[in-house]
Amino acid sequence: MKKLFDRLKLPSTHRQSENNRRDFLRKGMLGGLSLGMMLDGKPEQEMEFITQKVKRDSKPAELKITDLRIAHLGGVPFKSPIIRIDTNQGLVGWGEVRDNASPNYALMLKSRLLGQNPCNVEKIFKEIKQFGGHGRAAGGVCGVEMALWDLAGKAYNVPVYQMLGGKYRDEVRMYADTPEITDPASFAKKLKETRLDKGYTFLKMDFGIGLLADKPGMLTGANVWKLNQRDNKAKTVGNYNATKHPFTRIQITDKGLEYIAEYVNKIRQGVGYDIPVAADHFGHFDVNTAIRLGKAVEKYQLAWLEDLVPWFYTDQWKQISDAIDTPTLTGEDIFLKEEFIKLINAKAVDMIHPDLASSGGILETKKIGDYAEEHGIPMAMHFAGSPISFMANVHCAAATENFVALEHHGVDVAGWEDIVTGSKPLVVNGFAPVPNKPGLGVELNEEVAKRFLLKDQKWFAPTEEWNTRDSHDRDWS
Repeated sequence: MKKLFDRLKLPSTHRQSENNRRDFLRKGMLGGLSLGMMLDGKPEQEMEFITQKVKRDSKPAELKITDLRIAHLGGVPFKSPIIRIDTNQGLVGWGEVRDNASPNYALMLKSRLLGQNPCNVEKIFKEIKQFGGHGRAAGGVCGVEMALWDLAGKAYNVPVYQMLGGKYRDEVRMYADTPEITDPASFAKKLKETRLDKGYTFLKMDFGIGLLADKPGMLTGANVWKLNQRDNKAKTVGNYNATKHPFTRIQITDKGLEYIAEYVNKIRQGVGYDIPVAADHFGHFDVNTAIRLGKAVEKYQLAWLEDLVPWFYTDQWKQISDAIDTPTLTGEDIFLKEEFIKLINAKAVDMIHPDLASSGGILETKKIGDYAEEHGIPMAMHFAGSPISFMANVHCAAATENFVALEHHGVDVAGWEDIVTGSKPLVVNGFAPVPNKPGLGVELNEEVAKRFLLKDQKWFAPTEEWNTRDSHDRDWS
């Protein structure tokens, strides 16, 4: 051993420490040490041999992707396909396809990933982003990107936020989405008991034409659309959910606007004005009705009005934003930064709202936030998945300066936090502590996660049928 340490020219303090362990090494290696000494004159091979059972995080330069599999969970709160990427060094990376999206969006990328070093996150993302699209179609690309960052963090033994440039905050503020209740007094009571009393400092609720569907004199033009699953009387002229807002020609009457305003007023009376309350899911109506609705609730000081019209109607968004005083917000279905840039440059919205599982993943969402920050635009983040995607959001939010709040859609899901192990609890008094563990900071808890597995799905079944690439991917000539 002395010959070996002399050859490696270790510092004297290191040599003394190693000498103190000499007896342990002699006993622990026994015959193996004798074999190691056969490599006399080859110090690198000697050191590799005698430390072969020492646990390492990884050899990042030699890390390779060997497999990709899916476990499709349900009720977390929606359907969420969990991605597992395996490597040649035993490291596992976790990602998640966006809620209610197909696992195939991720599986078809497997043939593009095999053999690649997952630490080259941006390089791989540029190769696969052509297979993403707006809304759920981005789910595979974004879920894989999450898993790559998880692997890179584990390989280098650092949390993901550190690889994004460090963090602006130690805790990430949550805003709690709450399913609506028709009676506003009961809804306000639920908000207080299940949200405010648990420490949440930011709320979101739904109100809109769904509240008015069964009330006479409150909507014009709604009688030919099926506005909800309970409505079996409507003579439909098309699929309401698939018809873009301006084309339904539904309008809210003055009576309907008064009802909505009173509904919001009672919510405010119940939770007070110290707490920000945002609003979402108003229904499918045109820009004129959106402006009238926005003006009707202005005095209740809502944090924002979300997705009043589809995100791609930039001119209409600017028309709405210029006409009302309540902040406007959109973006949960936008893929990549370019479309956010259009909205920001046009000053069409007051805030942006990417869903990391659609917007391009962790790094692309930070780039979106950084661009908005340079133009004075705040960023809230949409989220409705399992703790895997949640932690990806937490790292991104921690590393982005203009971040405001992250949605938590699983507050009422029993056992939601138990789906993972690691940095726990995930939420403390309405805030998510930013983990300092490598990668995303959590591992899938298989025992608990299996309880959420969809009945017709298998647990991370083999996916060899996706191993072979069957197309020419280059999108230029």
